[in-house]
Amino acid sequence: MKAQIDQYYLFPELVAQGVNPAAFTTVQDYIDALVAPARAQGRDRFFTYITSIAEENALINTGSNAGFGIRLSYQGTRVFVSEAFEGAPGLAAGLDRGTELLAINGTSVASLIAEGGPAAVSRALGPSDPGVTRSLRFTDASGVVREASVTKADYALDPVSDRYGVRILDDGGTRVGYLNLRTFIVRRGDDELRAAFRQFQAAGVTQIILDFRYNGGGLVSQAELLGSLLGRNYVGQVFSRTEFRPSLASENRVALFRAEAEAIGVTRLAVIGTEGTASASEQVANAFIPLLGSNLALVGANTSGKPVGQIALDRAACDDRLRVVAFRTVNAAGQGDYYNGLARVMPNTCRAADDLSRPLGDPQEASTRAALDFLAGRSCTPIAGEGVQAPQAAQPERALLRSFTDNAAQREVPGLF
Repeated sequence: MKAQIDQYYLFPELVAQGVNPAAFTTVQDYIDALVAPARAQGRDRFFTYITSIAEENALINTGSNAGFGIRLSYQGTRVFVSEAFEGAPGLAAGLDRGTELLAINGTSVASLIAEGGPAAVSRALGPSDPGVTRSLRFTDASGVVREASVTKADYALDPVSDRYGVRILDDGGTRVGYLNLRTFIVRRGDDELRAAFRQFQAAGVTQIILDFRYNGGGLVSQAELLGSLLGRNYVGQVFSRTEFRPSLASENRVALFRAEAEAIGVTRLAVIGTEGTASASEQVANAFIPLLGSNLALVGANTSGKPVGQIALDRAACDDRLRVVAFRTVNAAGQGDYYNGLARVMPNTCRAADDLSRPLGDPQEASTRAALDFLAGRSCTPIAGEGVQAPQAAQPERALLRSFTDNAAQREVPGLF
Protein backbone atom coordinates (compact mmCIF):
# COMPACT_ATOMS: atom_id res chain seq x y z
CA MET A 1 0.00 0.00 0.00
CA LYS A 2 2.66 2.50 1.02
CA ALA A 3 4.82 1.47 -1.96
CA GLN A 4 1.96 2.11 -4.39
CA ILE A 5 1.24 5.52 -2.90
CA ASP A 6 4.95 6.37 -2.97
CA GLN A 7 5.07 5.43 -6.64
CA TYR A 8 1.92 7.14 -7.95
CA TYR A 9 0.69 9.79 -5.50
CA LEU A 10 0.39 13.22 -7.10
CA PHE A 11 1.88 14.92 -4.06
CA PRO A 12 4.91 12.79 -3.07
CA GLU A 13 6.15 15.47 -0.70
CA LEU A 14 2.84 15.25 1.19
CA VAL A 15 2.96 11.54 2.09
CA ALA A 16 3.49 10.92 5.80
CA GLN A 17 6.58 8.93 6.67
CA GLY A 18 7.10 6.54 9.57
CA VAL A 19 3.43 5.52 9.76
CA ASN A 20 3.06 2.08 11.36
CA PRO A 21 0.36 0.02 9.57
CA ALA A 22 -0.02 -2.22 12.63
CA ALA A 23 -1.45 0.75 14.53
CA PHE A 24 -4.64 0.76 12.44
CA THR A 25 -7.67 -1.52 12.47
CA THR A 26 -8.69 -0.85 8.86
CA VAL A 27 -6.82 -0.35 5.60
CA GLN A 28 -8.68 2.90 5.00
CA ASP A 29 -7.52 4.30 8.34
CA TYR A 30 -3.94 3.51 7.34
CA ILE A 31 -4.42 5.21 3.95
CA ASP A 32 -5.89 8.26 5.68
CA ALA A 33 -2.82 8.51 7.90
CA LEU A 34 -0.46 8.28 4.92
CA VAL A 35 -2.15 11.13 3.04
CA ALA A 36 -2.91 13.25 6.11
CA PRO A 37 -0.41 15.99 5.15
CA ALA A 38 -2.13 16.46 1.77
CA ARG A 39 -5.52 16.45 3.49
CA ALA A 40 -4.36 19.18 5.86
CA GLN A 41 -3.73 21.36 2.81
CA GLY A 42 -7.13 20.58 1.29
CA ARG A 43 -5.63 18.67 -1.64
CA ASP A 44 -6.93 15.19 -0.81
CA ARG A 45 -10.23 15.30 1.05
CA PHE A 46 -10.75 11.52 1.25
CA PHE A 47 -10.08 11.24 -2.49
CA THR A 48 -7.61 8.37 -1.93
CA TYR A 49 -9.43 5.26 -0.76
CA ILE A 50 -9.87 1.53 -1.06
CA THR A 51 -13.01 0.03 -2.55
CA SER A 52 -14.39 -3.21 -4.02
CA ILE A 53 -13.38 -4.10 -7.58
CA ALA A 54 -16.63 -6.02 -8.13
CA GLU A 55 -18.85 -3.25 -6.75
CA GLU A 56 -17.17 -0.52 -8.72
CA ASN A 57 -17.09 -2.49 -11.98
CA ALA A 58 -20.78 -3.32 -11.64
CA LEU A 59 -21.54 0.35 -11.11
CA ILE A 60 -19.40 1.51 -14.04
CA ASN A 61 -20.57 -1.15 -16.50
CA THR A 62 -24.30 -1.26 -15.75
CA GLY A 63 -25.14 1.20 -12.98
CA SER A 64 -25.99 -1.77 -10.78
CA ASN A 65 -26.24 -1.13 -7.04
CA ALA A 66 -28.65 -1.74 -4.17
CA GLY A 67 -30.64 0.53 -1.91
CA PHE A 68 -33.82 2.59 -1.69
CA GLY A 69 -32.74 4.62 -4.71
CA ILE A 70 -33.15 8.03 -3.10
CA ARG A 71 -30.78 10.93 -2.61
CA LEU A 72 -31.05 12.60 0.80
CA SER A 73 -30.10 16.03 2.13
CA TYR A 74 -30.46 17.58 5.54
CA GLN A 75 -30.98 21.00 7.07
CA GLY A 76 -30.67 21.26 10.82
CA THR A 77 -32.59 18.29 12.21
CA ARG A 78 -34.69 17.78 9.08
CA VAL A 79 -33.99 15.31 6.24
CA PHE A 80 -35.42 15.58 2.74
CA VAL A 81 -35.44 13.57 -0.46
CA SER A 82 -33.60 15.65 -3.05
CA GLU A 83 -33.98 13.11 -5.84
CA ALA A 84 -35.50 9.69 -6.46
CA PHE A 85 -34.27 7.23 -9.06
CA GLU A 86 -36.58 5.48 -11.47
CA GLY A 87 -37.00 1.72 -11.07
CA ALA A 88 -35.96 1.80 -7.40
CA PRO A 89 -38.01 0.97 -4.27
CA GLY A 90 -38.10 4.52 -2.87
CA LEU A 91 -39.93 6.13 -5.77
CA ALA A 92 -42.33 3.18 -5.96
CA ALA A 93 -43.19 3.77 -2.28
CA GLY A 94 -43.95 7.45 -2.86
CA LEU A 95 -40.61 9.00 -1.90
CA ASP A 96 -39.71 11.73 -4.38
CA ARG A 97 -38.08 15.16 -4.54
CA GLY A 98 -39.36 17.35 -1.72
CA THR A 99 -40.48 14.48 0.54
CA GLU A 100 -39.50 15.03 4.17
CA LEU A 101 -38.34 11.95 6.04
CA LEU A 102 -39.87 12.06 9.55
CA ALA A 103 -39.04 8.73 11.22
CA ILE A 104 -37.12 5.49 10.65
CA ASN A 105 -38.43 2.36 12.35
CA GLY A 106 -40.44 4.52 14.75
CA THR A 107 -37.56 6.80 15.80
CA SER A 108 -37.90 10.41 14.73
CA VAL A 109 -35.27 11.79 12.39
CA ALA A 110 -35.01 14.92 14.52
CA SER A 111 -34.07 12.92 17.60
CA LEU A 112 -31.55 10.84 15.64
CA ILE A 113 -29.74 13.96 14.45
CA ALA A 114 -29.98 15.65 17.83
CA GLU A 115 -28.31 12.68 19.51
CA GLY A 116 -25.85 11.50 16.87
CA GLY A 117 -25.72 14.02 14.03
CA PRO A 118 -26.48 13.24 10.37
CA ALA A 119 -24.44 10.01 10.59
CA ALA A 120 -27.09 8.62 12.96
CA VAL A 121 -29.66 8.86 10.16
CA SER A 122 -27.31 7.05 7.80
CA ARG A 123 -26.79 4.26 10.35
CA ALA A 124 -30.53 3.98 11.01
CA LEU A 125 -31.18 3.47 7.30
CA GLY A 126 -28.93 0.41 7.40
CA PRO A 127 -26.50 -1.17 4.92
CA SER A 128 -27.08 -1.00 1.18
CA ASP A 129 -27.92 -4.68 0.86
CA PRO A 130 -30.91 -6.18 -0.95
CA GLY A 131 -33.59 -7.25 1.51
CA VAL A 132 -32.85 -4.63 4.19
CA THR A 133 -36.25 -3.24 5.19
CA ARG A 134 -37.11 -0.05 7.04
CA SER A 135 -40.41 1.41 8.15
CA LEU A 136 -40.36 5.04 7.00
CA ARG A 137 -42.71 7.84 7.98
CA PHE A 138 -42.67 10.81 5.62
CA THR A 139 -44.69 13.64 4.15
CA ASP A 140 -45.48 13.21 0.48
CA ALA A 141 -45.60 15.96 -2.16
CA SER A 142 -49.11 16.98 -1.13
CA GLY A 143 -48.11 17.32 2.53
CA VAL A 144 -49.89 14.16 3.67
CA VAL A 145 -48.05 12.11 6.31
CA ARG A 146 -47.59 8.53 5.18
CA GLU A 147 -45.89 5.42 6.48
CA ALA A 148 -44.48 2.65 4.32
CA SER A 149 -42.30 -0.41 4.74
CA VAL A 150 -39.60 -0.08 2.08
CA THR A 151 -37.16 -2.86 1.19
CA LYS A 152 -33.81 -2.19 -0.43
CA ALA A 153 -33.28 -3.90 -3.77
CA ASP A 154 -30.94 -3.98 -6.74
CA TYR A 155 -31.64 -1.36 -9.39
CA ALA A 156 -29.76 0.23 -12.26
CA LEU A 157 -28.68 3.83 -11.75
CA ASP A 158 -29.78 5.88 -14.75
CA PRO A 159 -27.34 8.73 -15.52
CA VAL A 160 -30.03 10.78 -17.31
CA SER A 161 -33.54 10.64 -15.87
CA ASP A 162 -36.36 9.68 -18.22
CA ARG A 163 -38.56 12.11 -16.29
CA TYR A 164 -36.53 15.32 -16.37
CA GLY A 165 -33.02 14.57 -17.62
CA VAL A 166 -33.37 16.30 -20.99
CA ARG A 167 -35.68 19.22 -21.70
CA ILE A 168 -36.07 22.00 -24.22
CA LEU A 169 -37.13 25.08 -22.26
CA ASP A 170 -38.85 28.05 -23.87
CA ASP A 171 -37.66 31.28 -22.23
CA GLY A 172 -39.59 34.12 -23.82
CA GLY A 173 -39.23 32.63 -27.29
CA THR A 174 -35.62 31.50 -26.85
CA ARG A 175 -35.07 27.76 -26.81
CA VAL A 176 -32.66 26.55 -24.13
CA GLY A 177 -31.37 23.00 -23.77
CA TYR A 178 -31.46 21.58 -20.23
CA LEU A 179 -29.42 18.49 -19.30
CA ASN A 180 -29.46 16.99 -15.82
CA LEU A 181 -26.57 14.54 -15.63
CA ARG A 182 -26.63 12.60 -12.37
CA THR A 183 -23.21 10.99 -12.65
CA PHE A 184 -20.30 10.39 -15.02
CA ILE A 185 -19.60 6.96 -13.52
CA VAL A 186 -21.93 4.72 -15.61
CA ARG A 187 -20.64 3.81 -19.07
CA ARG A 188 -24.02 3.84 -20.74
CA GLY A 189 -24.05 7.56 -20.03
CA ASP A 190 -22.20 7.87 -23.36
CA ASP A 191 -25.31 6.75 -25.25
CA GLU A 192 -27.61 8.91 -23.13
CA LEU A 193 -25.44 11.97 -23.71
CA ARG A 194 -25.52 11.41 -27.45
CA ALA A 195 -29.30 10.98 -27.37
CA ALA A 196 -29.68 14.22 -25.41
CA PHE A 197 -27.61 16.19 -27.91
CA ARG A 198 -29.55 14.78 -30.84
CA GLN A 199 -32.57 16.46 -29.26
CA PHE A 200 -30.66 19.70 -28.81
CA GLN A 201 -29.50 19.56 -32.43
CA ALA A 202 -33.02 19.01 -33.67
CA ALA A 203 -34.28 21.97 -31.63
CA GLY A 204 -31.47 24.21 -32.88
CA VAL A 205 -30.38 25.23 -29.36
CA THR A 206 -27.01 26.78 -28.64
CA GLN A 207 -27.71 27.97 -25.09
CA ILE A 208 -27.36 25.16 -22.55
CA ILE A 209 -27.99 24.54 -18.86
CA LEU A 210 -25.87 21.71 -17.43
CA ASP A 211 -27.44 20.67 -14.14
CA PHE A 212 -24.60 19.11 -12.15
CA ARG A 213 -25.96 20.01 -8.72
CA TYR A 214 -25.49 16.51 -7.28
CA ASN A 215 -22.95 15.13 -9.76
CA GLY A 216 -19.89 13.83 -7.91
CA GLY A 217 -17.98 13.04 -11.12
CA GLY A 218 -16.74 9.74 -12.50
CA LEU A 219 -15.21 8.80 -15.82
CA VAL A 220 -12.89 11.35 -17.44
CA SER A 221 -13.79 9.84 -20.83
CA GLN A 222 -17.40 10.93 -20.37
CA ALA A 223 -16.35 14.45 -19.41
CA GLU A 224 -14.32 14.63 -22.61
CA LEU A 225 -17.27 13.33 -24.65
CA LEU A 226 -19.61 15.90 -23.11
CA GLY A 227 -17.11 18.63 -23.91
CA SER A 228 -17.00 17.56 -27.55
CA LEU A 229 -20.79 17.35 -27.76
CA LEU A 230 -20.97 20.95 -26.59
CA GLY A 231 -18.00 22.22 -28.58
CA ARG A 232 -18.57 21.68 -32.28
CA ASN A 233 -16.85 25.03 -32.87
CA TYR A 234 -13.69 23.95 -31.02
CA VAL A 235 -12.77 20.70 -32.78
CA GLY A 236 -9.03 20.16 -32.58
CA GLN A 237 -8.56 22.65 -29.75
CA VAL A 238 -7.53 21.66 -26.22
CA PHE A 239 -10.33 20.52 -23.93
CA SER A 240 -8.09 19.66 -20.99
CA ARG A 241 -4.63 18.51 -20.02
CA THR A 242 -3.98 15.64 -17.62
CA GLU A 243 -0.79 16.08 -15.62
CA PHE A 244 0.91 13.46 -13.41
CA ARG A 245 3.76 14.02 -10.96
CA PRO A 246 7.14 14.84 -12.57
CA SER A 247 8.42 11.26 -12.26
CA LEU A 248 5.40 10.06 -14.27
CA ALA A 249 5.36 12.89 -16.80
CA SER A 250 5.42 10.35 -19.63
CA GLU A 251 1.78 9.58 -18.68
CA ASN A 252 0.65 13.17 -19.30
CA ARG A 253 -1.95 13.57 -22.03
CA VAL A 254 -3.88 16.24 -23.86
CA ALA A 255 -7.58 15.78 -24.66
CA LEU A 256 -8.79 17.64 -27.73
CA PHE A 257 -12.33 18.50 -28.71
CA ARG A 258 -13.39 15.76 -31.12
CA ALA A 259 -15.80 15.89 -34.03
CA GLU A 260 -19.03 14.22 -32.91
CA ALA A 261 -22.08 13.72 -35.13
CA GLU A 262 -24.41 14.89 -32.36
CA ALA A 263 -22.41 17.98 -31.38
CA ILE A 264 -23.76 21.51 -31.10
CA GLY A 265 -21.89 24.81 -30.98
CA VAL A 266 -22.66 26.14 -27.53
CA THR A 267 -22.71 29.94 -27.32
CA ARG A 268 -23.80 30.48 -23.70
CA LEU A 269 -23.50 27.97 -20.89
CA ALA A 270 -24.88 27.91 -17.34
CA VAL A 271 -23.60 25.19 -15.00
CA ILE A 272 -25.73 24.49 -11.92
CA GLY A 273 -23.59 23.36 -9.00
CA THR A 274 -23.62 22.72 -5.26
CA GLU A 275 -21.21 21.31 -2.70
CA GLY A 276 -22.03 17.91 -4.23
CA THR A 277 -20.61 18.93 -7.64
CA ALA A 278 -17.12 17.53 -8.05
CA SER A 279 -14.40 16.09 -10.24
CA ALA A 280 -15.51 15.46 -13.85
CA SER A 281 -18.38 17.94 -13.43
CA GLU A 282 -15.97 20.66 -12.41
CA GLN A 283 -13.58 19.62 -15.18
CA VAL A 284 -16.22 20.28 -17.86
CA ALA A 285 -17.03 23.72 -16.46
CA ASN A 286 -13.34 24.63 -16.10
CA ALA A 287 -12.62 23.58 -19.69
CA PHE A 288 -14.96 26.23 -21.07
CA ILE A 289 -13.55 29.17 -19.07
CA PRO A 290 -10.97 30.22 -21.71
CA LEU A 291 -13.37 29.43 -24.54
CA LEU A 292 -16.64 31.08 -23.50
CA GLY A 293 -15.39 33.72 -21.09
CA SER A 294 -18.25 35.99 -20.02
CA ASN A 295 -20.77 33.66 -21.69
CA LEU A 296 -20.19 31.09 -18.93
CA ALA A 297 -21.55 31.05 -15.37
CA LEU A 298 -21.72 28.89 -12.27
CA VAL A 299 -25.25 28.95 -10.85
CA GLY A 300 -26.42 27.80 -7.43
CA ALA A 301 -23.60 27.49 -4.91
CA ASN A 302 -19.88 26.85 -4.82
CA THR A 303 -18.69 23.41 -5.87
CA SER A 304 -16.69 20.78 -4.00
CA GLY A 305 -13.23 21.65 -5.30
CA LYS A 306 -11.69 18.47 -6.77
CA PRO A 307 -9.32 19.30 -9.64
CA VAL A 308 -7.55 15.95 -9.26
CA GLY A 309 -8.31 12.41 -10.35
CA GLN A 310 -7.52 8.87 -9.28
CA ILE A 311 -6.07 5.84 -10.98
CA ALA A 312 -7.08 2.29 -10.05
CA LEU A 313 -4.56 -0.15 -8.59
CA ASP A 314 -6.15 -3.58 -8.21
CA ARG A 315 -5.42 -6.58 -6.01
CA ALA A 316 -7.84 -9.04 -7.54
CA ALA A 317 -7.34 -11.85 -5.02
CA CYS A 318 -8.74 -9.62 -2.27
CA ASP A 319 -11.32 -7.74 -4.39
CA ASP A 320 -9.43 -4.57 -3.42
CA ARG A 321 -9.08 -1.52 -5.63
CA LEU A 322 -6.89 1.31 -4.39
CA ARG A 323 -8.05 4.60 -5.85
CA VAL A 324 -5.05 6.88 -5.47
CA VAL A 325 -4.92 10.56 -6.43
CA ALA A 326 -2.40 10.57 -9.27
CA PHE A 327 -3.17 13.43 -11.65
CA ARG A 328 -4.57 16.93 -11.95
CA THR A 329 -6.53 18.42 -14.83
CA VAL A 330 -6.18 21.92 -16.24
CA ASN A 331 -7.88 23.71 -19.11
CA ALA A 332 -6.34 25.07 -22.31
CA ALA A 333 -5.10 28.15 -20.43
CA GLY A 334 -3.43 26.01 -17.77
CA GLN A 335 -6.07 26.91 -15.18
CA GLY A 336 -6.83 24.38 -12.43
CA ASP A 337 -6.10 23.92 -8.74
CA TYR A 338 -9.59 25.11 -7.74
CA TYR A 339 -9.39 23.33 -4.39
CA ASN A 340 -11.72 25.94 -2.89
CA GLY A 341 -14.38 25.31 -5.54
CA LEU A 342 -15.17 26.84 -8.92
CA ALA A 343 -16.80 30.03 -7.64
CA ARG A 344 -13.46 31.78 -7.37
CA VAL A 345 -12.41 31.03 -10.96
CA MET A 346 -15.60 31.20 -13.03
CA PRO A 347 -16.19 34.37 -15.09
CA ASN A 348 -19.71 34.77 -13.63
CA THR A 349 -21.61 33.31 -10.69
CA CYS A 350 -25.30 33.48 -9.79
CA ARG A 351 -26.43 32.44 -6.32
CA ALA A 352 -29.60 30.34 -6.19
CA ALA A 353 -31.27 27.82 -3.90
CA ASP A 354 -31.79 24.15 -4.59
CA ASP A 355 -35.58 24.44 -4.60
CA LEU A 356 -37.10 21.16 -3.44
CA SER A 357 -40.63 22.49 -3.89
CA ARG A 358 -40.34 22.05 -7.66
CA PRO A 359 -39.17 19.17 -9.87
CA LEU A 360 -35.71 19.22 -11.38
CA GLY A 361 -35.82 20.83 -14.81
CA ASP A 362 -38.86 22.96 -13.96
CA PRO A 363 -38.14 26.45 -15.38
CA GLN A 364 -39.53 27.96 -12.14
CA GLU A 365 -37.22 25.94 -9.88
CA ALA A 366 -34.89 28.48 -8.28
CA SER A 367 -31.55 27.29 -9.71
CA THR A 368 -33.00 26.61 -13.16
CA ARG A 369 -34.67 30.02 -13.10
CA ALA A 370 -31.38 31.72 -12.21
CA ALA A 371 -29.63 29.82 -15.02
CA LEU A 372 -32.24 31.03 -17.50
CA ASP A 373 -31.80 34.57 -16.19
CA PHE A 374 -28.06 34.43 -16.82
CA LEU A 375 -28.47 33.03 -20.31
CA ALA A 376 -30.98 35.78 -21.15
CA GLY A 377 -28.71 38.52 -19.81
CA ARG A 378 -30.92 39.28 -16.83
CA SER A 379 -29.28 40.23 -13.54
CA CYS A 380 -28.45 37.80 -10.76
CA THR A 381 -26.85 37.87 -7.32
CA PRO A 382 -23.26 36.56 -7.28
CA ILE A 383 -22.28 33.68 -5.02
CA ALA A 384 -21.21 35.38 -1.80
CA GLY A 385 -17.51 35.78 -1.14
CA GLU A 386 -16.35 34.46 -4.50
CA GLY A 387 -12.60 34.67 -4.94
CA VAL A 388 -11.75 34.42 -1.25
CA GLN A 389 -14.10 32.00 0.41
CA ALA A 390 -13.37 28.51 1.62
CA PRO A 391 -15.81 26.08 0.01
CA GLN A 392 -18.05 25.90 3.06
CA ALA A 393 -18.71 29.63 2.97
CA ALA A 394 -20.74 29.29 -0.21
CA GLN A 395 -22.52 26.06 0.60
CA PRO A 396 -26.29 26.18 1.00
CA GLU A 397 -27.76 25.68 4.44
CA ARG A 398 -29.01 22.29 3.29
CA ALA A 399 -26.29 19.73 2.51
CA LEU A 400 -26.26 16.24 1.05
CA LEU A 401 -26.42 13.47 3.64
CA ARG A 402 -23.28 11.39 3.37
CA SER A 403 -23.39 7.65 3.77
CA PHE A 404 -22.08 5.92 6.86
CA THR A 405 -21.32 2.71 4.95
CA ASP A 406 -19.92 4.45 1.85
CA ASN A 407 -20.02 1.69 -0.76
CA ALA A 408 -18.89 2.27 -4.36
CA ALA A 409 -22.18 3.80 -5.50
CA GLN A 410 -22.51 6.03 -2.44
CA ARG A 411 -18.98 7.28 -2.89
CA GLU A 412 -19.61 8.29 -6.50
CA VAL A 413 -23.22 9.51 -6.13
CA PRO A 414 -23.34 11.92 -3.18
CA GLY A 415 -26.34 11.52 -0.89
CA LEU A 416 -27.39 8.14 -2.31
CA PHE A 417 -29.22 5.64 -0.07
